[in-house]
Amino acid sequence: MSAVTYEGQGVFSVGPATVVPPGPGEVRLEVAYCGVCGTDLHIAHGAMDERIGGPRVIGHEMSGTVAEVGPDVDGLRPGDPVVVRPLDTREVPAADRAHSHVGRNLRFIGIDSPGALQASWTVPAFTVHRVPDGLDLELAAFAEPLAVACHDVRRGEVASGELVLVIGGGPIGTLIALVARARGARVLLVEVDAGRRALAHALELTAVEPGDELDAAIEAESGGAGADVVFEVSGSAAGILAATRHAAIRGRVVVVAIFPEPKPVALFDLFWKELDVRGARVYEPEDFEAALSLLAARSLGIERLLTAVEPIERVPEVFAELLAGREAMKILVDCRA
Repeated sequence: MSAVTYEGQGVFSVGPATVVPPGPGEVRLEVAYCGVCGTDLHIAHGAMDERIGGPRVIGHEMSGTVAEVGPDVDGLRPGDPVVVRPLDTREVPAADRAHSHVGRNLRFIGIDSPGALQASWTVPAFTVHRVPDGLDLELAAFAEPLAVACHDVRRGEVASGELVLVIGGGPIGTLIALVARARGARVLLVEVDAGRRALAHALELTAVEPGDELDAAIEAESGGAGADVVFEVSGSAAGILAATRHAAIRGRVVVVAIFPEPKPVALFDLFWKELDVRGARVYEPEDFEAALSLLAARSLGIERLLTAVEPIERVPEVFAELLAGREAMKILVDCRA
């Protein structure tokens, strides 16, 4: 069994996995697949070395099966297909107002503690969600990013018939568009990259370029009123300005992308149109259950987002290729070798 360790300064190594027996309230999993996401790439850039604090297995978008169950664990047994909601929320101060997923003491499993890029992974049992019968583990590995999208759409209070604008057609933006459409919304996706727009078209989403094409699409879809809900997923200065510009009167703007540095915001739009601006970060348990239900229904076409499945031994090369510009929507790592 193998594990991938991030050594720091952008360096990854592959070695034997350490099998950690589960303690009270824990389960040991045999990881089948682990996805590579933007946070993992941020780590590979060396930008999170201080937070990680030393050699560590990373990764958090996983699927697998229960191998061992520790004491005081109910509802799980060896062989169960599962995914992990990688938030350690065991310490919840009163000041968090019961919102542990954005709490002060939140520890993200796979960043602040060992993650899923290994064949054997021991985690708190409360983070584990059982995979619905009939859902294969390859598709189940999309549960974590899809749960992000489910949470974002829930934060946006998207309703059937509303016009939704998604700014940014990367993996999360595309998933938000698919979830919003599943709720009955009319969806416009704006993306600068032609390849990502082509994928959106293959998913039967309306995808346009920013600028005149977006202006025309908003005019046609809303009669000039603007979008009921706008999701900013690009993380760009132009994206956040477009979000408030294209929102309808009393529309909702949901900030999904991470903005590490301040960006200009058209506060006049907020005042003039009485906009509601809200953030959306990670997920809650109900978002994982919603994601698993959508995956089990196989109605979104999410399998089209899968670029490649790579063996765990090739993970250092995969990160090097991605940092060098390899185009990919979603790469899964097969951790079973």
